[in-house]
Amino acid sequence: MTPAAVQSLIEEATFDYTMGDHDAALAKLARATTAAPDAFEAWHALAEIHFALRRFDAALAVADRAHALRPDDLFINTTLSRIWMEKGDKATAEKYGTQAKILSWKDQLKNPNASGADIKD
Repeated sequence: MTPAAVQSLIEEATFDYTMGDHDAALAKLARATTAAPDAFEAWHALAEIHFALRRFDAALAVADRAHALRPDDLFINTTLSRIWMEKGDKATAEKYGTQAKILSWKDQLKNPNASGADIKD
C-alpha cells in the first residue's frame, strides 16, 4: 500500500469516526497499520478513537506503538498522559505530561512566532 493510500485510509477513518461509524473507522485504521506498521498517524488515530470509546487498555497498546515510532511527538505524549490518568496511574500520566510540556517548550523555542505572539525588544 502506498503512503498516499495509507493517508487516505486514515482520513476516511477519521471521517467515519466523526460520523459515528466507529467500527468502520477502527477497521480502516487496522488495515492501515497492517499495511504500514510504521504509519505513526494511523497508530495515533487508533489510540485516540479507543480512548474516546473508553477502551483504555486498547488505547494504551496502540499509543505505545505510536510512541515507539515517534517518542518526541508532543501529541502522542499527551495522549499517553491522558490514557494513564484514566487508568488511575497519576505518576505515569505526569511523566508523559511533563515530556509533552518539554516538547512544547522546545517547539516554542524553535518557532517563537508560530504562536502568533510578536516578540518585542
